[in-house]
Amino acid sequence: MLRVIVILQEQVTNIVPVQGSMEALPLADGSIDIIIASLVLHEIQPLSVLLQQMKNVLKKEGYLICLELEPKISSGKVPRITLEGMEREMNEAGFKVIGKFFPAESLYMLVAQKTE
Repeated sequence: MLRVIVILQEQVTNIVPVQGSMEALPLADGSIDIIIASLVLHEIQPLSVLLQQMKNVLKKEGYLICLELEPKISSGKVPRITLEGMEREMNEAGFKVIGKFFPAESLYMLVAQKTE
């Protein structure tokens, strides 16, 4: 995976990969326009800590775009979070969900904006 990032860095100049812990993202507060989290937030426990960090690094009125799989009712094996659960977590972290999309039957996408 790191090799892919190195190759992409040579070709794409407006994206800078960073590495750090979710408790202290190595980014300045108010420095990011958009965060895209694709099929990853369901793995984070507690989610509220990371959402607060994301909110901190977003610029005023910045966006968080989240793509996740809706959990199947009968599946208790895979850690998933429902659309309603994700929306609640985002609201509690100080985001306002401004868009809900369903790109496929089992996928949902939330577009949230920093409110403070």
